[in-house]
Amino acid sequence: MQGVGFRPFIYHLSTEHDYKGWVKNQNDGVIITLQGTNEEIQHFIAQVKSRAPAASSISSIEYMKAPAQSFTDFKIIESKNDSDEITQISPDIAVCPNCLTDIKSQPHRINYPFINCTNCGPRFSIIKALPYDRHNTTMDAFTMCTACYNEYTDINDRRFHAQPVACNRCGPHYELIYNSKHITGIQEILNISKQLISEGKIIAIKGIGGFHLMCDATNENAVTRLRQLKARGGKPFAVMFHSMTEINRYAKISEEEKQALQSWRRPIVLLREKRKLAYSINPGINKIGAFLPYMPFHYLLFDQITTPALIMTSGNYSDTPVIADNQQAFRDFKEIADAILVYNREIYNKTDDSVIRVINNHPQLIRRARGYVPDPVSIRYNAEGILATGAELKNCFCIGKGYQAIMSQHIGDLKNYETYRFYSDTIDTFRNLFKITPSLLVSDMHPDYLSTKYAEEYTETANYQNSNILTSQIPHIRVQHHHAHIASVMAEHKLDETVTGICMDGTGFGDDRNIWGGEFLISDLNTYSRYAHFAYMPMPGGDKAVEEPWRMAISFLYHAYGDDIFTVLPDFLSRKNQEDGNLMISLIKKQINTPYTSSAGRLFDAVAALLQLCTTAQYDAEGPMRLESIIDPSIHAYYDVRINREINFAPAIQQIMKDIKSSVSKSVISTKFHNTIINVIENIAMQIYHNRGITKVVLSGGTFQNAYLLENTISRLERNGLTVFTNHKVPCNDGGIALGQLAIATKRRYLCV
Repeated sequence: MQGVGFRPFIYHLSTEHDYKGWVKNQNDGVIITLQGTNEEIQHFIAQVKSRAPAASSISSIEYMKAPAQSFTDFKIIESKNDSDEITQISPDIAVCPNCLTDIKSQPHRINYPFINCTNCGPRFSIIKALPYDRHNTTMDAFTMCTACYNEYTDINDRRFHAQPVACNRCGPHYELIYNSKHITGIQEILNISKQLISEGKIIAIKGIGGFHLMCDATNENAVTRLRQLKARGGKPFAVMFHSMTEINRYAKISEEEKQALQSWRRPIVLLREKRKLAYSINPGINKIGAFLPYMPFHYLLFDQITTPALIMTSGNYSDTPVIADNQQAFRDFKEIADAILVYNREIYNKTDDSVIRVINNHPQLIRRARGYVPDPVSIRYNAEGILATGAELKNCFCIGKGYQAIMSQHIGDLKNYETYRFYSDTIDTFRNLFKITPSLLVSDMHPDYLSTKYAEEYTETANYQNSNILTSQIPHIRVQHHHAHIASVMAEHKLDETVTGICMDGTGFGDDRNIWGGEFLISDLNTYSRYAHFAYMPMPGGDKAVEEPWRMAISFLYHAYGDDIFTVLPDFLSRKNQEDGNLMISLIKKQINTPYTSSAGRLFDAVAALLQLCTTAQYDAEGPMRLESIIDPSIHAYYDVRINREINFAPAIQQIMKDIKSSVSKSVISTKFHNTIINVIENIAMQIYHNRGITKVVLSGGTFQNAYLLENTISRLERNGLTVFTNHKVPCNDGGIALGQLAIATKRRYLCV
């Protein structure tokens, strides 16, 4: 991987053992020529594997004998870019402890807010082309001073060939715009920022991959104001804490969560809340998205302020991409931020913060971005030239390069021009950066997804341009949404066989043109069949039922009670305008604008609405998140379900209503409901095992972001002797779809020839 100090590491390892030869970067990997005995060579290879830099990734080491040469020393020689092969590009790396020491002691870097070395600093966010050398990054605008150049060229210095190396004299600098003044001195910037935070003000601050909106996480007024100005609804904010000590005060942390928080990737980690900061950070949710400082400026700021934590939310309006351009920030944040803090280095590849959750002692990605992208996923089949365009929501796309699947950063929901422009521009960037000319496109089956339309338009344009040339036409494959979810797990684990694929999800276009989402598939990487599914339910008002879960509550109640529904209506529906309820029932009876869905997500929505936890959703999956927040793990009871090839939840809905009327606590009802879903999954998985002999079970889909559901499902299935696989390297939500699309395309490719 380029950008992690691998060549200096090889140099120091070689000189330590007095090996002779050279090392260089090429776009297809690191090339080393070493002079020595076979025993010395083997010892060297073992040392490379065991002592490689923490952020490096060695996929393979290949070696062969070369003609004898006479070397007098060991050298690092100039990088070359002479093929279409590429080596990995490092994600952005959190500032290292050595640099945090230097920032207080090196004369030319005292309080230098961009300090870095070969072991840390920006990488993916600044790279424009391979190989990873300074002139191919946005640091090419800054000429090194003599001191920095001496470090950069000194093989024994920790900043040898650290491409972003600079200092207070020659590097980028911050500028704070406040009260129409432009403030440039770092100490004055820190002083004013401290004052603004203490006064409850909002600051827009440029980070590694884009802007954040920042305020004091203990100041309820500041948090509420930010929520209102950003039009964020009730969606939880991410919180950057000063240190692990402060995180421990406010959240319960396992050892695995601690390791994730402190890793060089520095993701946001969803933790169980112990005590409140400001209430409006995460209203109604017992989880907090916490992360630690990862830029030098973060540390400098926390050294000045007294608050233990800062809101550090993505710098954008809801449903639009994070902003990375200074001028756009000035335009878009002038009504939100009291001050704007920018710097004069370009962000070439903008990227949001990554989000993970530790489930079953394993980190599970929820949003894959800074710190993880563009790490590839090693796959079993050659995916060269395949472009998988991903899903509509939480979009990431994926490109194939040999036996590697390279996922994009989190793009977002493809629902507006700004996000679609970011999407198409980023595809172009990846194609150029990784030297890809697509020869096959693969998309979702849904005809109206913008990602599907991108694939259609790309192939149509390319094939028209090639119509008079002796060139093969570029095919376009469409893949069913939930098959892609299952295939994403199979690709991660290099599975190529028939598995039981269980997908608990919100929305996916089905073969019968209904909306799927509670699916039990018999699947391999090429084909699948639908073994069972949640019973279809009408969605009154179509997509409006996603935004207003009370509509799904009426749908499930009508399914369970028919025209007797008004005898059991819960209080919140009784108090609603009676015409609304009558209208929903009329739509269902007349089958007007009521598409059918087997979605697990809509079932969770309905139960959350019945419990009055979420009748109108302010953000995606609010109802299911609130349901999970009140689970009592000591409860083992469950509700009844009619299990056939169509799984009917009418008995469970009736029993839930009985519990509501009997004033059973919401916590008990929620837990019993979750246990019901786990029982259903276990029952169907065992049916498939007994009928088909399939012992490997794959779990995917956004509903499995629910820790209680996933952990207990895995435990139950493994107790029955089944082997369970889940997503780890990509999200189980729609952010992982593109990997599954690409894996399926590798198997179907021969059909397109």
